[in-house]
Amino acid sequence: MNHYKLLTPGPLTTTSRVKEEMLLDRCTWDNDYKAITQKIRAKLLELAGADQEEYTTVLMQGSGTFAVEAVMNSTISNQDKVLIVTNGAYGERIVKIANYIGLAYREYSVAYDEYPSEEEIRSILKEDQNITHIVMVHCETTTGILNPLETISKLSKEFEKTLIIDAMSSFGGMEMNVPELGIDYLISSANKCIQGVPGFAFVIARLEKLMNCEGNSSSLSFDLYDQWKEMDKDGKWRFTSPTHVVAAFSKALDELDEEGGIPARFSRYQNNNRILRERLEKIGFQAYISKEKQSPIITTFLFPDDCFNFEHFYTFVKEKGYVLYPGKLTNENTFRIGNIGEIYEADMEQLCTIIESYMGVNK
Repeated sequence: MNHYKLLTPGPLTTTSRVKEEMLLDRCTWDNDYKAITQKIRAKLLELAGADQEEYTTVLMQGSGTFAVEAVMNSTISNQDKVLIVTNGAYGERIVKIANYIGLAYREYSVAYDEYPSEEEIRSILKEDQNITHIVMVHCETTTGILNPLETISKLSKEFEKTLIIDAMSSFGGMEMNVPELGIDYLISSANKCIQGVPGFAFVIARLEKLMNCEGNSSSLSFDLYDQWKEMDKDGKWRFTSPTHVVAAFSKALDELDEEGGIPARFSRYQNNNRILRERLEKIGFQAYISKEKQSPIITTFLFPDDCFNFEHFYTFVKEKGYVLYPGKLTNENTFRIGNIGEIYEADMEQLCTIIESYMGVNK
């Protein structure tokens, strides 16, 4: 068994206690297991600052993309049109989902290292009266840019649009009050900032909106409304759930509380990011995203020169115990280093020392 630490945006390094929860087999019909599901649903609402009278939580089998597709498939009808704001590969994946489903949509795209423009979006919303929904990725893990959630929130309220936020890589790692932001559907995954393992994703949904989605879905598995109706009875999933993953996630939620909640976790992630950027900058690694736009989730670095061999570099670092992440840009040579998971200041300092050694820098 390897003991690598994963410096990725998820799957990520988890604690021994989270892993140990997966050693027990559980029955999907058992009341104890259903109670775990209900505990998770209630706790996620609490983290979102949401009241169960106004919001609900729906857990969906599969990866984060499965939940994104479930939301797009179930909450946008044939009479609706969605504005998809993109500045990275995961926003572009939402466009691909819209094409597969056959949704009416308009894409507003900006460069991977730029924020979407408030004025340009306002202009689109004024011009295109058919738009009913807005969707945006909060933290684009293509680059690590943290998109301006407050700006999109303000526009969706101003123009009375349904707001869908892909907070896959940010929820649980930074505070966000879902009701105050006016988010109607927030989507995230078990294996991100709450530090569980892959196997399910979740949607925090405004009840008033979700209750109007009956019959929208063209898919049985991706029917968010039907999943909610079944789960809301007593915590039972419609189809076989990832029982081991669910139990591990419940433990991860406990550990989030023990750490001091989202503010404490955000502080740790932000410190990881600061150390990484500052030390690597000194040895020639330039961050792709400017400091003011950088999330504490994942950092993208440009290759230091044309001779840099990422595969050789990756292998060198992996042999020392850390697994990095390739870049995902089309026009720049980059690689990424995740700042989340069970990773602390000492890990970041050690990683930077390893990279300095690779680059031939003497401390």
